Amino acid sequence: MVIDLTVSEKRTFIRFLTLYLGSSLILMLLIAFFYFENEKRLYFDLAKSNMQNTVSKISSKIIFSHMTDTPFDKTKILDTNEYRISFYNEKKEKIFGNLDDEIDFSKDIMQHDEKHFILIDKSTLGHLGVFYIAIEENLYFNEIKEMKVNILFFFLIIYSFISLTGFYLAKLFLKPIKEEREKLNNFIRDTTHELNTPISAILMSTEKSQLSEKQIERVRLSARRVSEIYKDLTYIFLQNNDEKRITESLSFDMLILEQLEYFEPLASKKRIKINSSLETFEYVINKDDAIRVVNNLISNAIKYNKVGGQIDISLKNRILKISDTGIGIEEEKLKDIYKRYYRATKEQGGFGIGLNIVSKVCSKYKIEIQIKSRLKEGTVFTLNF
Repeated sequence: MVIDLTVSEKRTFIRFLTLYLGSSLILMLLIAFFYFENEKRLYFDLAKSNMQNTVSKISSKIIFSHMTDTPFDKTKILDTNEYRISFYNEKKEKIFGNLDDEIDFSKDIMQHDEKHFILIDKSTLGHLGVFYIAIEENLYFNEIKEMKVNILFFFLIIYSFISLTGFYLAKLFLKPIKEEREKLNNFIRDTTHELNTPISAILMSTEKSQLSEKQIERVRLSARRVSEIYKDLTYIFLQNNDEKRITESLSFDMLILEQLEYFEPLASKKRIKINSSLETFEYVINKDDAIRVVNNLISNAIKYNKVGGQIDISLKNRILKISDTGIGIEEEKLKDIYKRYYRATKEQGGFGIGLNIVSKVCSKYKIEIQIKSRLKEGTVFTLNF
């Protein structure tokens, strides 16, 4: 997933990753440290317990041999790789054994070097002349070293996974921002294009001091188009939603006829025939809002219609239908047509806010809106009041 980011988005992306990965690193280091210390303590307790059990068994054998006057077999005790052991007399002199390290008999357990622990046992109580047994454990530090390697290995794997997840999440969070930025850029470009056409027409028509009827009509249509664009933009971006709009009982059939008169030159230009069958119908609504709905639906019906096409408008039993014989909309795109900036086709001009306005107005006045469309056959909008 490649995302082209702006400077500010890159800065946000880096900050998020730094915070996410930094906090994750600190948390994982703490978890690894406490886990290591806990396991180290458990390993030590286990090693100490094993040493105590071993030396206790040996001490019992010495006492038993002394009490029963039987020989004490030293061979099996000394023939092992798990530990080294030596036996000492009352003067702390070594009697026999394979542990040659210097022993501090004042301690119960001592760390001889960085590799061994030595346990000193005094439970023989002088039997067979043995007053002290010193046993050295040889596996503890190897197990600790192996545990360090395992913890580091799993730490790197988990942190790598967390890093990749954080990278993906950061991009995932920025994706909607990028999409909205692209929509806004497209909206600005489309708005500029939409304004350029009527403004250019006005400028071209007013180059001469004496204007013909055709030029005057062209200026009037272009000015009306600029006015419509301005009103749509104002409705979307400048309208205060909390502000109460004045409503009135509006004659919808008369309003539609008024707007059809305005669209007549545009329809004639594409040789589009408009049929209307309108019953008298009044509805309580703000007039500007009603005009926005009717104008956008009729404008789209003309804009996306074929040359020589037809538009049928009917108002009956509180239901307004506006159907055209235009290019239609793909079924999978119908669910998105009311989204701001969304355009189902790029065949005609527009900047994707007309149907968003229609949807907002209908929602505000509890008007149910439905759409049916077939590609290359036409579209039908139905408003149920």
